[in-house]
Amino acid sequence: MKKYIIRRLIQLIPLLIGISLITFFVMHMAPGDPTSLFADPNIKPEELARIRTNWGLDKPVIVQYFMWVKNAAKMDFGYSYISGKPVVDEILERLPATLLLMSVSFFLILLISIPVGVISAVRKGSLFDNLFTVLSFVFMSIPSFWLALIFMMVFSLKLEWFPPFGNLVLPCAVMVTSGLAGITRYQRASMLEVLGQEYIKVARAKGLPEYIVIFKHALRNSLIPIVTLLGLSLPDLFGGAFIIETIFAWPGMGRLGVSAVFSRNYPVIMGITTLTALLIVLGNLLADIGYAFVDPRIRYAEKK
Repeated sequence: MKKYIIRRLIQLIPLLIGISLITFFVMHMAPGDPTSLFADPNIKPEELARIRTNWGLDKPVIVQYFMWVKNAAKMDFGYSYISGKPVVDEILERLPATLLLMSVSFFLILLISIPVGVISAVRKGSLFDNLFTVLSFVFMSIPSFWLALIFMMVFSLKLEWFPPFGNLVLPCAVMVTSGLAGITRYQRASMLEVLGQEYIKVARAKGLPEYIVIFKHALRNSLIPIVTLLGLSLPDLFGGAFIIETIFAWPGMGRLGVSAVFSRNYPVIMGITTLTALLIVLGNLLADIGYAFVDPRIRYAEKK
C-alpha cells in the first residue's frame, strides 16, 4: 500500500504539469490581456507598456509559462494583479471557507444518501422508494445555479429565514440537494445487486436477523461502487462550489476564482486551478485507499 501511494503521488507531477499547461495557454488565447481592462482613459500607452513589462506579459507565452513553472515549483504563484498580494496568501485566506462548505456538504450527502439508498432497496416498490425515486430524478435534472436562485428567493426573500448572502446554510443546502440524488440512486442500485447474491440468500436461510443480513453482510459490499462515485464526484463539488459561492457571496476560493476570470487575473487563475487539481487528485487517491477498508479482498499490488 505504501509503494502504491508513493507511485500515485509521483504521478501527480506530470498530471499537474499537463493541467497547468492547458490552462495557461487557453487563458492566454483570449484576446487582449489584463491591462486592456483598465478603465482609466488617461493612462498613457507607455505606462501600459511599463505595466505589461512588470507583469512579464511582454514575453512570449512559452517563456511566461516556464517562468511560472519555475516559480510554482517553489510555491510562488506570483502576485495578484488586482490586490497586489501574493497569490498563495489570497488562496489560503479563502481556502478554509471553501473546505468548510465542501466538507459539511460532503458529510451531509453521505449521512443522508446511504441510509435512504439502503431503505429504498430493502423496501423496493414501497411508497418510500417511489417517492425518493421521483425526487431523485427531479433534483438530478435541476441545474445547481437555478436551484440556488430558487432557494434564495424562497428562504431569503419570501420567508426571510436566512440572509441572502454570506451564510453557510443555503449554499450547503443547494450542494447537498444537487449531490444527494445521484449517490442515492447508485446506493440503491448497488444494494439491490448485493441483496440478490447467493451469500445473502444463505445468510437469510440460516435464520439470521434481517438487520444483521442488511448491515453486516450486504451494506459493506454495496459501498464499494459508492467509494468510486464519491471520488469521481469531487470535480463536480469543486465546480459547483465556484457557482454557488458566487451566487451566495460566500467568501471562498470559488468566488475568488470567478472574480479572477472576469478580471483576467492570470496568477490567481493559475494558482486556484493548480490547487483545485491537486485537491481533486488527492481526493481520488483517498477514494482508492478507501477500497481496502471497505472490502478486505481488495489489495493494491506492490511492484518489486
